Amino acid sequence: MLVNEVRQKLLQLRLPGMLQALDAQLNTPSSTDMCFEERLGILVNAETVFRENRRLTTLLKTAKLKVRADLNDISYDPRRNINRSQIASLATCNWIQQGFNVLLTGATGTGKTYLACAFGHRACLRGFSVQFHKLGLLLDELHQARIDGSLRSRLKVINRCALLILDDLSVKARLAESDCELLYEVLDGRHQTGATIVTSQFPLNKWHEYFTASYPTAADAIMDRLLTNATKIELSGESLRNHTDIITL
Repeated sequence: MLVNEVRQKLLQLRLPGMLQALDAQLNTPSSTDMCFEERLGILVNAETVFRENRRLTTLLKTAKLKVRADLNDISYDPRRNINRSQIASLATCNWIQQGFNVLLTGATGTGKTYLACAFGHRACLRGFSVQFHKLGLLLDELHQARIDGSLRSRLKVINRCALLILDDLSVKARLAESDCELLYEVLDGRHQTGATIVTSQFPLNKWHEYFTASYPTAADAIMDRLLTNATKIELSGESLRNHTDIITL
């Protein structure tokens, strides 16, 4: 089979990584010094890498993480109250496979969103699907979905992802009862089947009171869905927004 025919077959079979590697070999005279098995191995590996990179690109695009963040850039300044071994354990993403939660609390600027996005980025690297949502905007979307009759399908899309990031639980001083109902729908649909990260300026011991103020009949149920198998991280220290040497935003 002629080279052009081989290239055409690779295109038809949708093997672009292998095609690129073949062209590279054809343009590299020293490739002829390699045996058939070595050249074939390079082609197969190139296709594997191409597909992995394409999947990662798709996962990151779908995740829509608010900031580009990496766990390797996290600062472990003692003032921030971040436990290195705890982060290392979470970096394995085993908790995502188990459908566990991570609850991040702390004052404005302490790095909650960055850390949440860093976990999201690591999850994408491990092949997990991720969705990032500002909680207030998501609730607005779900209210609209309820009106137009698409709420069930919207919830299915949300619950299909392996990791859901709900950023800024404290976006409103007080949630409406309908907000709490929708939040419960989301959390209940993912309970012990999908992992969720929630960030909030409110300390964890104030969350139950926050829900009770608007939805007393289901506050216990919401907290149960949040706290079951949850890792709690309370960030501290001064705002990092003006300290790019401490954390990359």
